[in-house]
Amino acid sequence: MTQNDGNSSRVLVPWTVYAPQHDTLLLARALEREDIAAGTTVLDVGTGAGALALAAARRGARVTAVDTTRRAVLTARLNARLARLPVEVLHGDLFAPVAGRRFDLVVSNPPYVPAPAAAAPRHGAAVAWDAGRDGRLLLDRICRSARTSLRPAGVLLLVHSALCGVAPTLAGLERSGLEARVTDRCRVPFGPVLRSRGTWLRDRGLIRADEEKEELVIIRAERTR
Repeated sequence: MTQNDGNSSRVLVPWTVYAPQHDTLLLARALEREDIAAGTTVLDVGTGAGALALAAARRGARVTAVDTTRRAVLTARLNARLARLPVEVLHGDLFAPVAGRRFDLVVSNPPYVPAPAAAAPRHGAAVAWDAGRDGRLLLDRICRSARTSLRPAGVLLLVHSALCGVAPTLAGLERSGLEARVTDRCRVPFGPVLRSRGTWLRDRGLIRADEEKEELVIIRAERTR
C-alpha cells in the first residue's frame, strides 16, 4: 500500500489499483477550472483510488464514482472515509451502474495504453491501463455513451494519450452530439509500461525510434442540446 499525491490530497493505493500520475494531475487541473459549487453533481468514471472524486467532493460537489474492479471500489471508499467526504462509489462497467442518471460534470481517466493483446485484461494491475491494440477499447465506448449521462449544458472531461489518436476521440464525441475540443496538452516521459513495450510500439509506427515521451491531452466536451 502506497500513498500518492493527487490535487493536493493523499490517497492510499494498493499496488493493483491505478495510482495518481501525470494524467491524473493534468485532469485535476482541468477540473479546477470548472464551475463546481455545492450541489453540483459529478461522476468519476474509472475512479481508481478516488483522487479525482475526492477533489470534486472537497469543492462541495455531490460525487458518484465508478470502477470496474472491486479492489478499486474498496480503495476509493476507504479513501473517501479517511478524508471524511461523502462519495458514492459503485462497482460496474463505465456508465452501467448509473444508467438513467444525469450529471453536471463527468470526469474520466480510462485505460488507454495500446497493448499487444486485442482484448482488455480481466485481472491484475494491467486492467487499469491496457486497452487493446489501438488503446481505444474504453475510449470509443465513452465517446458513444457519455452524452446520455450528462444534463443539458453538462461537461465531460477526458484524459488520454495521443498515442490512441486525438482526432478519433473528437470525432466520436461530435457524432454523439457533444461539442468537443482539446484544452490541455503536456509531454511526459514514458513510464515503465511504455518503456517495456517500446519495440512493439515502434514496430507499429506509434512512436519514433528516438521517442521517449508521450503527449497527454485533456478533451472537454459539452452537451449543448
